[in-house]
Amino acid sequence: MMFLLLSVLRVMWNRATVCSRGRLAPSTSCPLLPSTLHRVFHRERQDLCHGRGPVSPLCRGHGPVSPLCHSEGPASPLCHGQGQGPGRAPAALPCRSLSSRAKSQQAAKRYPLLDGRIRSVFRHVFEENLRNSEAVIKRYSELLEMLSKGGGENAILRHTQRNKKLFVRERLKLLLDDESFLELSPLAGLNMPYGDIPAAGCLTGIGKICGVWCVFMANDATVKGGTIYPIGVKKQLRAQEIAMQNRLLSVYLVDSGGAFLPLQSELFPDKLHGGRVFYNEAIMSAMRIPQVAVVCGSCVAGGAYVPTMAEEAVIIDKIGTLFLAGPPLVKAATGEYVSPEDLGGAKLHTEVSGCSDHFASSEKEAYECIRNVISTLNYDPLPEEITEHDNPLYSPDELLGLAPRDYRCTLPVKLILSRLMDGSRFQEFKANYGTTLVTGFGHVEGHLVGIVANNGELSHDASLKGSHFVQLCSQRSIPILFFQNTAPPIAEPTSISQAEAHSNRLKAQASMMAAVACSAVPKITVVIGGCYGSESYVMCGRSFSPNFLFLWPNARVALMDSRHFSTVPQAGDSDCTGDESELKHLKKKLEEESSAFYSSARLWDDGVILPQNTRKVIAQCLEIMEQQKYQVISPWQYPVIRV
Repeated sequence: MMFLLLSVLRVMWNRATVCSRGRLAPSTSCPLLPSTLHRVFHRERQDLCHGRGPVSPLCRGHGPVSPLCHSEGPASPLCHGQGQGPGRAPAALPCRSLSSRAKSQQAAKRYPLLDGRIRSVFRHVFEENLRNSEAVIKRYSELLEMLSKGGGENAILRHTQRNKKLFVRERLKLLLDDESFLELSPLAGLNMPYGDIPAAGCLTGIGKICGVWCVFMANDATVKGGTIYPIGVKKQLRAQEIAMQNRLLSVYLVDSGGAFLPLQSELFPDKLHGGRVFYNEAIMSAMRIPQVAVVCGSCVAGGAYVPTMAEEAVIIDKIGTLFLAGPPLVKAATGEYVSPEDLGGAKLHTEVSGCSDHFASSEKEAYECIRNVISTLNYDPLPEEITEHDNPLYSPDELLGLAPRDYRCTLPVKLILSRLMDGSRFQEFKANYGTTLVTGFGHVEGHLVGIVANNGELSHDASLKGSHFVQLCSQRSIPILFFQNTAPPIAEPTSISQAEAHSNRLKAQASMMAAVACSAVPKITVVIGGCYGSESYVMCGRSFSPNFLFLWPNARVALMDSRHFSTVPQAGDSDCTGDESELKHLKKKLEEESSAFYSSARLWDDGVILPQNTRKVIAQCLEIMEQQKYQVISPWQYPVIRV
C-alpha cells in the first residue's frame, strides 16, 4: 500500500517544486494532495529530509538534481515561500532545473540572424566614432593606471613597510578565488570639490570566495590614511544596496581612520549619510544576508561599528585595532598614555570584550579564516553547469566604431546587438511597430534576456511597445537589458496639433515608465550614447534602481545636450553681450559635467566599461543575479546581535 501511494505521489508531483534539506515548516500543507496522500507525503518528507534517507527522490526533475529545488512547470506554494510567518515555508526562490538553460539555448539557435554588416553608407560615421572612442579610451586607461596606485607610491611604501600592512589589492588576492572580479565604480572620487579621493578611499566590487559570489568593501588606508569622505560613504552604501538587491554575502575589510571632520555636515546627520551603513548592516542581517569582517588596520569612531555589527569578525594581531577614540584622545582627556594594543587590540577584543570572534596572527591567516567562515554559511555555489554557447558572428572590437560620438552619429542599434547576442541571433518583438525602440529576446553567454534598446526618439508608438514588452518580461521572469541612447529633448510644440502629439507621447512614456518601475525582474542598464532628460528615466536610468548601470566611455549624461545650444542671442535682447557670455559659460559647464568620467566620479553609475568588454560584464552580472535562486533561506527573521 505504501509503495502504491508513493508511486501516485511521484506522478502527481513530477512537475512540482519540492525543497530539499527538510527546511519546510512542519505545518505546511499542500493543496494539490488529498488529505490521506498529504499525510503520507508529510511523513515521508520528514523521513527523507531529516537525515533518515536520501533527499533526491523528492527532488527529481528532468535533469541533474539541484542543491535546492527544481521545477519544469509551476511551483507549488511549498517552495515559493510566499509570505513569512508561522506555518509558512521559507522564502527560498524557485529555480529552473539545470537542463532548462541548455534547452533554451537549443531553441535560440532557431532565432533569426541579425545582419551586422556595416554598409558603406555608414562608413564615414563609423570612422568618426572610432576616432572618438580611441581618444576617450586612452583617457580612461590613464585614469585607471593612476587610481591603481591608491594614495601614491610614497603612501604605499609607508603603508607596507612602516605599518607592516598589505596593500588593499594584495589583500583581495588573498581573499578572493583565483578568478577575475567585477570592480565597481573605480573612478569614484575624482575631481571632487574637496579634492581627488582616488577610488573614493575604498575598493568595492563582486568576486567569488569559495565559489560564492560576494560583495566586498575594502578601505584603502593609503588614501588620506583611510579617512572617510562623503563620496566614500556613498560608495559603500551603493555596494550594500547591490548586496541587498541581489542577496549577496558581504565582506568588509576595515582599515579606517573615521570621518573627515571638516566635512562632518556632509557625512553625519542625514538619512543617507554615514549612519546608514550601520542601519543597512542590521537590515541585511535580518534579511538573512550574511556579513563578515576583517579588522586589518585601525577602526576608529564610526569605522568601529562596521566589524562589530557584522555576524562574524576576524581581527589581526599587532595591526588591527578597534576603538571609538584612540590613544591621543585618551591622553588629551585623562592625561594617561595607553597603547593601541591595550586600548583596543586583537587580544582585548577576542579575550575580553568579545567584539571580535577570531584572532589571527597575520593577514594571510585572517583571510584563510574568513574563507573558512564563508564555507560554514550554508551557501551553495552556482552549479557547475557546462553549457556551450555561440559567440557573436561579428567582432566586438567593431563596437568602438558603433559607440556614437554624439546623437547625430548614431548608427542602427541592431549593429550593436549583433556583436553582443549569442550567435548574433535575436527574436524581435513588434519589429514593424514603434521602430525607434528595438525590443526582443536573445541570449548572452547562455542567459536568456529581454532587450530594450533605443533606436531613435522614444515616440508614442515606441513607448507603448516598450511598456508591453517590459510587462511580458515581468510575467515570464526574464531579466531585462536596457541599451540607452536617448535623444536630446525636442523643441516645445508650436501648434495645437503638435501639442496634442506631444501630450500623447508623454502619456505613452508615462505608461512605459510605470511598467519599468514596477517590474520585479532583474534589470541591467548600459548607456551606450546619450542619457538625456526624462527619456533616460523611461529607459531605466539611475532613479529607477536597475540592479547594475554601466556607461561606455563615450556616454553623455545630462538634462540636455550642450551641443544643441545656440550661442547667438535672440534678436531684440537688451543685453546681447551678457546673454551670449552666460550662454557660453553654461554650455561649457554642461559639456564638462556631462562626460562619462564626471558621472562615474560621482557614483551616478556602477562604472565605465569598455564597449568590447560589454558582453563579458553583462554575463558576469547575470550570473551574479542568478545566484540567489540557489540559496537556502532560513525562516529566522531577526539580525544577529552581539551580547
